[in-house]
Amino acid sequence: MTTARTLLRAGAVTLPALAALHAAPVISTFGPLRNRLMPRLSGQGRSDHVALTFDDGPDHLSTPHFLRLLEARELRATFFLLGSMAVRSPQLVKAMSAAGHEIAVHGWAHRPLLLRGPRATYDDLARARDTIGGLTGTPPRLFRPPYGVMTTGTYRACRRLGLTPVLWSAWGEDWRARATPDSVHDTVARDLRGGATILLHDSDCTSATGSWRNTLGALPRILDTCRDGGLRVGPLRDHTRTGPAGRGAPAGPFYRP
Repeated sequence: MTTARTLLRAGAVTLPALAALHAAPVISTFGPLRNRLMPRLSGQGRSDHVALTFDDGPDHLSTPHFLRLLEARELRATFFLLGSMAVRSPQLVKAMSAAGHEIAVHGWAHRPLLLRGPRATYDDLARARDTIGGLTGTPPRLFRPPYGVMTTGTYRACRRLGLTPVLWSAWGEDWRARATPDSVHDTVARDLRGGATILLHDSDCTSATGSWRNTLGALPRILDTCRDGGLRVGPLRDHTRTGPAGRGAPAGPFYRP
């Protein structure tokens, strides 16, 4: 990885060459580098829009609270689901989709793909994609890797499965035990700008116990901050469309490896 970092800083290699050097984990993990070199992978969209995304659900104890808040605001979001959680709450998945939220893939289990081989990675993504698509009736088209670490094997699996990887450009660090509603809002706001993709968590299945309550407490302020900045909030499917959110042609891919 040290060699890849040096070559990248020197401008001596292109992104495809870096992929050949297995440098994808370096780029995808380091946010500022990713945002600059792979803006589409970071989920950067149109300047008047912010994509709201949630990871690690669905959780029958916590996710409904987020759905009710979003419904009260007449907003939709993108939910990156774990297949292992989806099979526990199949009716909740169907309800989320029926309510107009975009349903995407976060893998089957929350395991770092950097430690898995190409076959295991493909099987994990395929199982999650097929399970989630079977519940919603619509094949999911977006994927976010656990911990935000992309590998060359993950890129290949996404290509074969028709999934587009997308990460984030602003997050709340809401999984931490020391997080508070204020800290979640302030951390998001620090990187919030037009075209951003916000990452939050609607479940604590891989986070500090009860951490979702801080996220829920922060969400109204986050939405107000977006509104006060003249930014529309919606799912990733609206993030690259022209005109008002929810209209226009389907969004194109954020990144093609």
